[in-house]
Amino acid sequence: MKVIMIKISSFPAKIKIFLKEVYLELKKVNWLSRREVLRYTIITVIVSGVVAAILGALDFLFATILSRFIL
Repeated sequence: MKVIMIKISSFPAKIKIFLKEVYLELKKVNWLSRREVLRYTIITVIVSGVVAAILGALDFLFATILSRFIL
């Protein structure tokens, strides 16, 4: 098993290079507009609500059916 020794003194320089590269990559990202973010958030909340309602209704239906067979 090989042990890799890294000089602790090189960490600050490597961290600085890493953060600089992260910043440069984030500048290349095509960010959504505020309107698009709001639209997609509303769609996500509505779809989540519909799915929750469907699953809740199915749960209630199956619980009712099973309770009639068990009792």
